[in-house]
Amino acid sequence: MNIHSLRRYLAVALPIVGSAILLFSCESKKEVVEEVSTETMMTEYSENLSITMSENGIKSYHFETPLMEGYGVARDPYREFRKGIKITLFDENDPSKVSAVLTANYAIFYEDRKLWEAKGNVEAENVDGRKLYTSQLFWNQATHRIYSNVDSRIVDGEEIYNCEGFESDEAMQDWTYRKLKGVTYVSDEALEDDGSQSDSLKSAPKSETTPAAKRENASGNRRQKATENRQLEMERTPSRVNPRLEAESENNVQRMWRRSATSLENR
Repeated sequence: MNIHSLRRYLAVALPIVGSAILLFSCESKKEVVEEVSTETMMTEYSENLSITMSENGIKSYHFETPLMEGYGVARDPYREFRKGIKITLFDENDPSKVSAVLTANYAIFYEDRKLWEAKGNVEAENVDGRKLYTSQLFWNQATHRIYSNVDSRIVDGEEIYNCEGFESDEAMQDWTYRKLKGVTYVSDEALEDDGSQSDSLKSAPKSETTPAAKRENASGNRRQKATENRQLEMERTPSRVNPRLEAESENNVQRMWRRSATSLENR
């Protein structure tokens, strides 16, 4: 092949190769754009939504939200609640009764996995008054379990459990603490005061009373009561003079009278 033939060959081949490369590049970009747009394509939009959901024909839970956005064509379809949510769970044995109520600043529900994730000031309370405060909570509808991997606080009567992660049934009856940091004992009054002054993820009430402190306070109260009783008894009992001292005092007086009488006679 001479130099002129090579030039003619390159003049024909190079444009063909360049066109193929350009076409392939455009097709790749088109596929990427279509994939990204599918993940972010909104398929649902609702405001001030209030819906009761059923499972196997039985009322399961009810949720209220100012805003719901759905992405049904995403690879992992989900619904997003960016303005907060309130979920009311019903008793599986008696759907007319409420078993627990949950609120959060943000939530997302993965439809295929039946998994809820709540974040930001997550609060929950069951029918027995047991309360939960955390910053992140997962609720698996398939297994009917709730769990968290972050710091959480569970208030059960006068007991406050601080833990790093936990798991429970969705009715908040059966608890497992993954890393229990401590238990605090408080009075009902302290809990009420704390509830009126703080919001979600409250700190434990400042006034804490441990069992040892309770016993010490009770012992101190008994000692104080005994002292008061002794003082009262002394006030009620008339004062008594020792008979020996009383006799000595009388003898001294008689001797003084005799000396005085003798002195007068001598004069």
